Amino acid sequence: MRTVELAEKVSASPVRIDSHLDPPTIIEYEGSFEVVDFEEKDEEWYVTAGSSGLRLNFRFESLENGYYYELKEDQPLEKMKTTLQYQQSGNGTEISITSAVRMGRWPAAVTDRVAAWKRKGELNRMLEHLHEEFNG
Repeated sequence: MRTVELAEKVSASPVRIDSHLDPPTIIEYEGSFEVVDFEEKDEEWYVTAGSSGLRLNFRFESLENGYYYELKEDQPLEKMKTTLQYQQSGNGTEISITSAVRMGRWPAAVTDRVAAWKRKGELNRMLEHLHEEFNG
């Protein structure tokens, strides 16, 4: 399993970030998939997203200042889990994202590295969207 960690500071309060972010927006900001379905159930959110015939299901949990989410099935990755958190930092907010991925294919040293590289690109796109949204 490979872990990707990224952070970005934006000039908005954590309250403003919290009111802007929701599970569908997070998936859309990652830029790889479009949200096709969204359901809230028992304090969790379920997002179905897809692209080119591929459908992925994500389960989200709310954290005090952020979200934890994971891929529900083991395809196309064996495991993907992500924690997105934001906290006050000076006059703005520090947004940090940690995501762990495992491709589950041999050779794991290579396939997990490729999965982490792709995941890092998705998370960078999300942070770029947030930077543009709040820093203009």
